[in-house]
Amino acid sequence: EELYNDSQIKIDLIAERVLTLGGTPLHTFSDYIANNTLKIGKNISKDVDAIHLIIESIGVLLQIERIILEKSANINDEGTNSMMSDFIAEQEKTNWMLKAWMEEEI
Repeated sequence: EELYNDSQIKIDLIAERVLTLGGTPLHTFSDYIANNTLKIGKNISKDVDAIHLIIESIGVLLQIERIILEKSANINDEGTNSMMSDFIAEQEKTNWMLKAWMEEEI
């Protein structure tokens, strides 16, 4: 639930940033699904399987965020740069903690 709530906050922050820069953010569920690059989990009932999917998903998000960070740095977009840096630091820590939990469980 904590990760779900955090993702909702991040989606809102990204949408606000897109609007701030004069763009139009995605705003429908079908738009998000059409642009998704993450593996979708279905019928996952084992905790280890769920954590593995989360670790994998955060890894993909980190790759995307690093690309955005590089591009925003190249155009001196400090607002986007700061947002991506914050997301990356937080998600790296989350992944580290989840991987440590996985090591204990396996």
